[in-house]
Amino acid sequence: MALTDETPRTNRLTDPLGTAIPSTVPTHWYNLNADFPEPVPPHLHPGTREPLTPPDLAPLFPMALIEQEVATERYIEIPQAVREIYALWRPSPLIRAARLERAIGTKARIYYKYEGVSPVGSHKPNTAVAQAYYNAIEGITRLTTETGAGQWGASLAMACSLLGLTCEVWQVRASYDSKPYRRFQMETYGSVCHPSPSDLTEAGRAILAELPDTTGSLGMAISEAVEVAAKDPGAHYALGSVLNHVMLHQTVIGQEVLVQLAAAGETQADIAFACAGGGSNLAGLTFPLIGQNLREGTTTRAVACEPAACPSLTQGEYRYDFGDVAGLTPLLKMYTLGKDFVPPAIHAGGLRYHGMSPMVSHAVNLGLMKAVAIEQDDAFAAGIEFARAEGIIPAPESTHAVAAALAYARTVTGPEVILIGLSGNGVLDLPAYASYV
Repeated sequence: MALTDETPRTNRLTDPLGTAIPSTVPTHWYNLNADFPEPVPPHLHPGTREPLTPPDLAPLFPMALIEQEVATERYIEIPQAVREIYALWRPSPLIRAARLERAIGTKARIYYKYEGVSPVGSHKPNTAVAQAYYNAIEGITRLTTETGAGQWGASLAMACSLLGLTCEVWQVRASYDSKPYRRFQMETYGSVCHPSPSDLTEAGRAILAELPDTTGSLGMAISEAVEVAAKDPGAHYALGSVLNHVMLHQTVIGQEVLVQLAAAGETQADIAFACAGGGSNLAGLTFPLIGQNLREGTTTRAVACEPAACPSLTQGEYRYDFGDVAGLTPLLKMYTLGKDFVPPAIHAGGLRYHGMSPMVSHAVNLGLMKAVAIEQDDAFAAGIEFARAEGIIPAPESTHAVAAALAYARTVTGPEVILIGLSGNGVLDLPAYASYV
């Protein structure tokens, strides 16, 4: 359902001291495809290299998500059942980081949008619930997926438990070994979690035969999850990032921010920082702001903050590539380091992906968004600085945005407004902080 630009959006007010006043859950997702000055290049069939058609995607996704993947409406209605589950934690708070401002001595006003209030502690349920819902109403009983740090796997496991589906997850080996508590979350919700690569799939066995000691990657885990879903008529595959419909679902974040900033007395954010792995958190925060720039002439700058160990936006090529190692996915026009790239086993497991969302890549290519690469030590140092000022321990992924924002804030000479996407909390990632300290 398309709305006018004047359609009321969700509201969660904050005063300048960070006190949150609850209001309503968003009623619609925002689609940047409606406002891009040029259309996003289409996904291609891996065999024919022709643009994908709905039947090409039908073995993996429900028709509602396939339609959202190519939608150009500006607003798409959120089903009431999804909104009711969102209401468990949404709207999420926008908080003025007054203590952090004093700690670093900046003249900027810093706000952070905190997605760690969700039941699993991250932004990932915003799309997990939607995907589980659309699969459930189509009669699918089982979902397969991959996960890095485990936030996505835990989110889909939770969504499936709430909507009556089962879930099977392949977790990147490095994170499976170092982050067992995420696996415990998934199992508590009734899901099964395997380390990837595994000997349960043809793709996994082939990878292990060639790289028996590999730490794994999201591309490998995707191959395994896609293979299993494709062979089971009662199963579909769910992806936690990258695809257009995932970016769409996450825009509840930025839509709330637009109203929250106005309620705090701000005309706009001057600059917004968000971590970037596959692009979902980044898109969720910044796409509504970029859309406002394009429609209304605001000038918010968006900055993607990626790990220096996996720098797809800052060092990758903008071209068609597979989303997985085995070449089972469609070809996507994106910034990529190559499907065979295996990132080092950094603690920010959710950012260890060789490519980037086609929509995010398109925004960067058009000059609507910039990107920076952050070293792991700098990210953790910033995370600790943030925690000691604001009390919240950020997820390792989120610390990349914090690091870039703090570096920028220290250069500000006037009253700029800085926005940070705090995509999740790091309570289950404390061993990573312990290693750094």
